[in-house]
Amino acid sequence: MTTNEAVLSLFLADERSTDRLGEDLALALRAGDCLALSGDLGSGKSSLARALLRAMADDEELEVPSPTFTLVQSYDLRIPVCHFDLYRLGDPAELTELGFDEALQNGICLVEWPEMAEGDLPVDRIKLRLDHEGKGRRVTISAPKVQAARIRRVLAIRDFVDKAGFPEARRRFLTGDASLRAYEAIYPADGVRRILMDWPPLPEGPPVLDGKPYPKVAHLAENAYPFVAIAETLRDAGFATPEIYDVDYDQGILLIEDLGSDGVLDAEGKPIAERYRAGVECLAQLHSREIPQDIPLAAGHVHHIPAFDRTAMKMEVRLVLDWHLPWKRNGAVASDAERADYLDIWDKLIDELATAETNLLLRDFHSPNIIWRENETGIQRVGLIDFQDAMIGPTAYDLASIAQDARVTIEPSLFQQLMDDYLSLRREQGNFDEAKFLKSWAIMSAQRNCKLAGLWVRLMQRDGKPGYMKHMPRTLTYLQVALQHETLAPLRDWCVRTGIVASES
Repeated sequence: MTTNEAVLSLFLADERSTDRLGEDLALALRAGDCLALSGDLGSGKSSLARALLRAMADDEELEVPSPTFTLVQSYDLRIPVCHFDLYRLGDPAELTELGFDEALQNGICLVEWPEMAEGDLPVDRIKLRLDHEGKGRRVTISAPKVQAARIRRVLAIRDFVDKAGFPEARRRFLTGDASLRAYEAIYPADGVRRILMDWPPLPEGPPVLDGKPYPKVAHLAENAYPFVAIAETLRDAGFATPEIYDVDYDQGILLIEDLGSDGVLDAEGKPIAERYRAGVECLAQLHSREIPQDIPLAAGHVHHIPAFDRTAMKMEVRLVLDWHLPWKRNGAVASDAERADYLDIWDKLIDELATAETNLLLRDFHSPNIIWRENETGIQRVGLIDFQDAMIGPTAYDLASIAQDARVTIEPSLFQQLMDDYLSLRREQGNFDEAKFLKSWAIMSAQRNCKLAGLWVRLMQRDGKPGYMKHMPRTLTYLQVALQHETLAPLRDWCVRTGIVASES
């Protein structure tokens, strides 16, 4: 063991405990990981590998033949996995012929009998040894600190699920998002699936403004308190948010209700008009309710919903300057004059919002975060699952989020239908200034799409997530729609001058 390694020791009382560890490791491993399994014959190496592969495949019946004679067995799973058994390896050099390096580059390698090629395996591999101990097994894991931290995290989540009353629950990967949150499906013995939110606390990033890191300036939730507070408040108001079954605020682990898996897109990934229209109806209802800004929680914590203030709005639109323009110009940054003009324009646009209608805005009310509940009625048909970053601000922001869905193209006809539906419902409620609302809608649409135009580039260049760039053409098209409002003429001219959007003339 080197100084960069950490050691974990666990006792596995029975075969089920071994299977559970395999399930947990399936959630901890990432592409590029090599898991070296050591132990005497019959110590449980193959059982552990089988449980891991079945969990990764989410298939309890997956056939997992021993690779003793073939030396390697490949599985095309969520993350590709190659299962090596080196017991019969004639020469360590044969690893290259077996495609080990390529397999490790593209996925995960499970290696039984790693002793047969000790010097040819990655130095940063995860070493797991199984030894008989009484009627059970002792497992010792030595791993580099990064991999060890992942393993400790999945074991902490297992402990949380056990203490929540589901000691025999199966765990399966569900999804991740653009943030660092991840989600698991939890299958307890009662047959009712729950959702686990894995939201680990993170150290503060570097200061970006007034000595504050980006999340604090942009009012992004940094722990589970906002999620719980907003979920409970909206549920009490009649909206469909998940019930919170258990939460560990310190570790950032939540066990919540599963609202379903049906969304608002069809099998081809296109918007289902009825469901989007129901989403707009839900928004109109939300905007007519008075939502408290201070929400007390049972833990003695009071969540103060932050305001979508000038500082936060400008911090987000700066993403165009800091990321989009340099990408657009092959590395050339915005000039001082361009920056000053852009930020001055936004100061004036934010001034225009001084009299805009404000209430709770969910912040990301679009297709990935809406669950369709076919058997419910009214606003209960629309399941809300992403609201931890909710703020008090111009209500028009959320209408821009859904009517110009960042992840899927909303054709002009559906866009107009959604706008008409919302405006009609708000007029029926009374005391609604439509012209003022449409002006704030244009400003908030432009604000959101300027943010996204920079965010997609940042996700690609800084975070290694290039897949989000496919949304860029749509985002710029949506921005052009917002720029048509007369109030945004200065921003439209700036975007044309800098080449962000094309001139319509």
